[in-house]
Amino acid sequence: MKEKQSSGEALCEAAKTYIEAHSAEKFSLNGISKALFVNGSYLLRTFKHHTGMTLLCYHHLIRCEKAKEMLLQTNLSVSRIGESVGFISSSHFTHIFRKTENCTPTEYRRLHGPDREERAEP
Repeated sequence: MKEKQSSGEALCEAAKTYIEAHSAEKFSLNGISKALFVNGSYLLRTFKHHTGMTLLCYHHLIRCEKAKEMLLQTNLSVSRIGESVGFISSSHFTHIFRKTENCTPTEYRRLHGPDREERAEP
């Protein structure tokens, strides 16, 4: 039997869907809350309560997930990837990526890329 989703859980799912669809855009609590027809403060509290993270952290997480895919599937530069997922500067992208993944984008590509065996030391 499927449990009924609470209104708070439903709101969080709607917020996640919105953030995923608009992740390359500048983060705007006002924009998200207007799109979901809720008060911004209520949205912040509810999201944090149900997910354990802030909306901005989730926004960064989604951007970093998209960047990880691009790092492994393309030969684009790190700065170009950061720009394409929505970061304004390469340094900000690297800072947020390191905070989220515990390594820089370049290290991530080196460690997880398709030619990592060729780079591994004996």
